[in-house]
Amino acid sequence: MDRVALRGLKGYGHHGVFPEERETGQTFVVDVVLGLDTRPAAAGDDLTKTVHYGILAEEVVAVVEGEPVDLIETLAERIAQTCLRHEVVAEAEVCVHKPGAPITVPFDDVTVTIHRSRV
Repeated sequence: MDRVALRGLKGYGHHGVFPEERETGQTFVVDVVLGLDTRPAAAGDDLTKTVHYGILAEEVVAVVEGEPVDLIETLAERIAQTCLRHEVVAEAEVCVHKPGAPITVPFDDVTVTIHRSRV
């Protein structure tokens, strides 16, 4: 299985369990790694036989900026399902970063990483 990765996609969302997170919002960062067979696209130099990562990037950010959810686990699941809607994508690993999480001690990042596949 070949891999196509998009790292550091940023969107401003209103996800979280606390009212201030829902009201104010914050930046979320998303990394996706897609599993697919790139040989058909490479053989014919044909974009229609692979995933158009520019379009997928816009779709991922639209999910981040869309309907709020309480958990970044839920956000990651929605993003994974968006990735799998692309016919050539067999699997998706999604990592959602919440660097502005409401934590009372010093920290660098909070992430949730999930792996989903068609099977």
